Amino acid sequence: MDIEDNKFEKSITMILELLGELRKLLKARNRLNGENIYDNQDLCMMLKISKRSLQRLRSLGALPYMQIGQKTFYLESDVLNYIQAQIDNKKTRGESDS
Repeated sequence: MDIEDNKFEKSITMILELLGELRKLLKARNRLNGENIYDNQDLCMMLKISKRSLQRLRSLGALPYMQIGQKTFYLESDVLNYIQAQIDNKKTRGESDS
């Protein structure tokens, strides 16, 4: 069965366009207003903490979050600020111990 070159090229072009659109959708999935967002599972893996520890950070107000329906999300900037605050606290405690 021979396929006309023109039809084959059109099919390949269409498939590549669809893959490009799919790639865009996957990248946009975890972004809000141009900023990366993370869910509980993402953050637990990133910070190497349990879900309960993450809940504690939310309850204490140490880590800002937003809820959409039943799902909790964290802005990348808030996560980076939290990590920086932890680093600064360690430095401060380390200097006072000396």
